[in-house]
Amino acid sequence: MRILLFANTDWYLYNFRCDLAQALREQGNDVVLISPAGEYAARLQALGFRWIDFPLSRRGMNPLAELRSLARLIRLYRCEAPDLVQHFTIKCVLYGTLAARLAGIKPVVNSITGLGYVFLPGGPLKQGLRYFVRIWYRAVLSGSQVIFENEDDRQTFLRYGFIHPADGHLIPGVGVDTQRFVQVPLPSGQPVVLLATRLLWDKGVGEFVEAARQLHRAGVQARFALAGRIDPGNPASIPEAQIKEWAEEGLVEWWGWIEDMPATLANVSIVCLPSYREGLPTVLVEAAACGRPVIASDVPGCRLAVRDGVSGFLVRERDVASLADALQKLITMPDLCSEMGTAGRILVEERFSSEIVLARIFTVYRKALSKGN
Repeated sequence: MRILLFANTDWYLYNFRCDLAQALREQGNDVVLISPAGEYAARLQALGFRWIDFPLSRRGMNPLAELRSLARLIRLYRCEAPDLVQHFTIKCVLYGTLAARLAGIKPVVNSITGLGYVFLPGGPLKQGLRYFVRIWYRAVLSGSQVIFENEDDRQTFLRYGFIHPADGHLIPGVGVDTQRFVQVPLPSGQPVVLLATRLLWDKGVGEFVEAARQLHRAGVQARFALAGRIDPGNPASIPEAQIKEWAEEGLVEWWGWIEDMPATLANVSIVCLPSYREGLPTVLVEAAACGRPVIASDVPGCRLAVRDGVSGFLVRERDVASLADALQKLITMPDLCSEMGTAGRILVEERFSSEIVLARIFTVYRKALSKGN
């Protein structure tokens, strides 16, 4: 059976869907990966996967250019003639599902990995775009199987009538390899607090930096670090000059892109993600798997990854004081950090391991194939 996996970056496929692709290949399937070209394409090919370059502008708004992209995708799907396709991220879901329908491919699985920038509050332009996206979702998603990472997103799609209730499936996240991400003791010395994410305003980076500023002023002894890249393709991207200014001011360290997350997590004490909304943040689950307490905003996606007061703390969205208070508690109470870290590891083993997530994805595949045939 030929299965196509289509995402808006090769980075996403490599970092978040390799376990799925490898598991499918081990079952004897022909797995084809599709994304725009980037530095991770070669790594996917080195793993033995066939990867197809499909240029796709994440912010493209030119109707003619977008229609050409859709036409190219239809031709690609007809040429590959897959038995099943799975799409990740908003634009791939919208374009891919329509292309599959026009190419006569019925078994379609769509993964909603968060509602994205367009569904966050904003001005008239964003409201207009949101209205257009809603119309498109309602038009194309009918008949496909749709995977959500949290119940809030599933309920949003049901409320708008995008999907039939029987076609919406809750599968939290991409799964964590619990043999690779293992619980290790907290490091000695001054606590290190890590925010690892794409460097976007709506990830709560500004609030994190301001909380660090307040704690430094209060004499709290800790290091605060940002790990991640600038994302110029996203309207909420933080300018590199701003990141460097914060680092020069001594508020945070900027570690850039981190390749080896297990090694990095072994050297930090606390992981923080004060995001405005998520699908299911992988970094929080990876941190918990390594026995690290986590602090996150009490918003869709994040709240699923944290047992408040047990494996970490949930704080009010965009509330610097609430964030700083939770950070100070964990920084100054190492025994509580250890207790919450152990509770987080248990949570991951119960709900978020790769084995659990992959088994549920394959159940959705079987439903998609039965309906498509």
